Amino acid sequence: MAWHQISVITNEDLAPRLADFFNNLGAVSVTYMDAEDEPVYEPAIGETKIWSHTEVIALYELDAADPALIKTLIYAQFKEEQLRNWQCEVVEDQEWERAWMEYYKPMKFADKLWVCPTDQEQYEPGTVCLTLDPGLAFGTGTHPTTALCLEWLASHDLAGKTVIDYGCGSGILAVAAILLGAKEAHAVDIDPQAITATQSNALKNKVQDKIACYLPEQFAPFQADIVLANILAKPLIDMAEQISNLVAPGSQLVLSGILHEQSESVMNAYRQYITFSAPVQQEDWIRLEGIKH
Repeated sequence: MAWHQISVITNEDLAPRLADFFNNLGAVSVTYMDAEDEPVYEPAIGETKIWSHTEVIALYELDAADPALIKTLIYAQFKEEQLRNWQCEVVEDQEWERAWMEYYKPMKFADKLWVCPTDQEQYEPGTVCLTLDPGLAFGTGTHPTTALCLEWLASHDLAGKTVIDYGCGSGILAVAAILLGAKEAHAVDIDPQAITATQSNALKNKVQDKIACYLPEQFAPFQADIVLANILAKPLIDMAEQISNLVAPGSQLVLSGILHEQSESVMNAYRQYITFSAPVQQEDWIRLEGIKH
């Protein structure tokens, strides 16, 4: 099967209207893409932010769409100066669920932890292997924020430790902690899809009996040996007291999802609770780690 892929660039105000129009014309899917390499950070809860110049991409079944007619209808609805770079191409079908394999390869952290896609597992003496495939929740180890946390976990003795992964996403940190020797992990996230992904990845790695998953309203706070929060700077600052209260005195807190220029603000929010080591940087991102007073 083949598809017509139609793309056009517009502004952030019109992009949702254009997407709705594509949908009304029978699009199988509509996707937003950044048209000018403009990062978007930290939307508020419930807010969907898009780029000031957004590429809207619509996919149509090849035999069910006339691209020329769609273009005519779109340009009749919107002013020509509001749209640019109209393109249409035929996209051949493929095994989409496996297409990501070209880009996602085994990764090794601190010479101790492998993170590998299915069927590419690595086994070496003295290492453990975490099997994980890209899914609906954030966290595969490829992004610096997650990689920084995995590097920390693989560099520390977790034997017998209790871990809280606050903002668990795919559950990669909770699963890694158990594989590296932690006694139990508690994974918390506001997104039900993250809970589903974490449970699935725990099962895939045969650690489901040692990982408990919660939405925030289901989680009864307690103090753990290690607390990891790989979120973003603003929620980390807003929840500084809440997250710090999860760390047992003398125990360790690891924070990630923080841009370099945000690190001082985040540390200031936690200083009354945590004594921090020097920040660790990868690309533009920072990991903060410290001990509860």
